[in-house]
Amino acid sequence: MNAPWWAGPASVTLFRAVWPTRVSGADLVPTTGPIIYASNHTGFLDGPLLAGVAPRWPHCLVKREMFHGPIGALLRSTGQIPVQRGTGDRQALSRALAVLADGEAVGIFPEGSRGRGDLVAMRRGVAWLALRAGAPVIPVACLGTRRTGEATDHLPTPLRRLDVVFGRPLHLAPRPGAPGRIALAEATATLQKVLAAHVASAAERTGQPLPRDLGRSAEQIARGERQ
Repeated sequence: MNAPWWAGPASVTLFRAVWPTRVSGADLVPTTGPIIYASNHTGFLDGPLLAGVAPRWPHCLVKREMFHGPIGALLRSTGQIPVQRGTGDRQALSRALAVLADGEAVGIFPEGSRGRGDLVAMRRGVAWLALRAGAPVIPVACLGTRRTGEATDHLPTPLRRLDVVFGRPLHLAPRPGAPGRIALAEATATLQKVLAAHVASAAERTGQPLPRDLGRSAEQIARGERQ
């Protein structure tokens, strides 16, 4: 399941040359063993950005609609995992568990879609994976990929500064005696608070504010659709 040899260097080159990117907290990421990167999600570039600067190559859960044509071939060749959004895709989660069982890294955007990126709400998949695999969750803040008023599929202007901030690993464990569903709900609530606090702190420290709108696609903007 390892990514091809060229994936890491190519990604790093892109995000150093086209978009000057500051990375902090990379030393907090464990160098061995399974890990789960859990990042906020505001714009199209978040996934490639995480892959480009993460200390360990992530196998990210990417919406199934992206797996077509040249982009789909690239995603498959770099070990990304297709997921059907909004369905609790067990096949995708099983593939992610297999990656973690091999001691590798999985990347997830728990909000499920692009928006403000403040993580005030998130899906349960990341907590489920962490509990099942016993893997620590690495909070990640991707900042600068979308500004207020920009489309969610808009590419940032070249030379715009981006920031990626990694946080301390969070180890989730079920409360002794708690039923499975209760344990999952509690783990999700804990994780949501930690991730939201990490993103807010990273935005303040880097001077990169989150967008104030939920965002729309370029097509929606062209049609004049409201949020």
